[in-house]
Amino acid sequence: MLDGIAIASGLGVGLIVGITGVGGGSLMTPLLLSVFKLNPAVAIGTDLWFASLTKMSGSVAHARHGHVNWAIVRRMLMGSIPASIATIALMHLTGVTKGWASALTFSLGIALLLTAVVVAFKQSWQPLGLKLERWIPEARKPTLMVALGLLLGVLVSLSSIGAGAIGATLILLIYPRMKARDIVGTDIAHAVPLTLVAGIGHASLGNVNWELLVSLLIGSLPGIWLGAQLTRRLPDGVVRSLLCVSLLMAGWKVIH
Repeated sequence: MLDGIAIASGLGVGLIVGITGVGGGSLMTPLLLSVFKLNPAVAIGTDLWFASLTKMSGSVAHARHGHVNWAIVRRMLMGSIPASIATIALMHLTGVTKGWASALTFSLGIALLLTAVVVAFKQSWQPLGLKLERWIPEARKPTLMVALGLLLGVLVSLSSIGAGAIGATLILLIYPRMKARDIVGTDIAHAVPLTLVAGIGHASLGNVNWELLVSLLIGSLPGIWLGAQLTRRLPDGVVRSLLCVSLLMAGWKVIH
């Protein structure tokens, strides 16, 4: 049975994703917690599936246009997939105890606040990356990308957030001379398998609301398309400011 509120919510999140390019996880998980009153584990599991399915078409489109650096994707997946599997396996071994519930909630709040910082200082990351270049030899970059993938694997599995805005920012810091479209394409190509693996792990724990997920997807897909059309008409600074405030408020509320 389809849920009208969920379809409308999916449409709203899709619009914002289409306009800003920020991953839906940073917006969808707080919505699942506050509007649909899901417990944190189910909200995170449902959002991971939402993220992987909504990003698949974008990943294919970027790959077709040659906007994916597959070498970077492979290195990040070498860290992120094992980290995600290990995190989910640990949850299986211990069960979703009160300690895990607290860890999930705290990591969710931290991820939201980190995303807010990433979005707020979007214009500063490339100059910072260019300054870091003198300290990071080219030979070290592959190993560094594996390590960053490992970090993302844990963060995404615990909070469902990080594969989008945070992942793209980390790529930009290490490869500041990459074209913006290649960073976005590479980030999405990495995010799809990571969120899918983490989503399957959460599904095996029973942490996915499938009926709600279908309604959210029905709303989000046209929303993303419409948002992409509207992005030309709205000032980027205004959209980014509103998004930052929303993320900060959501992150602060989740932690407290």
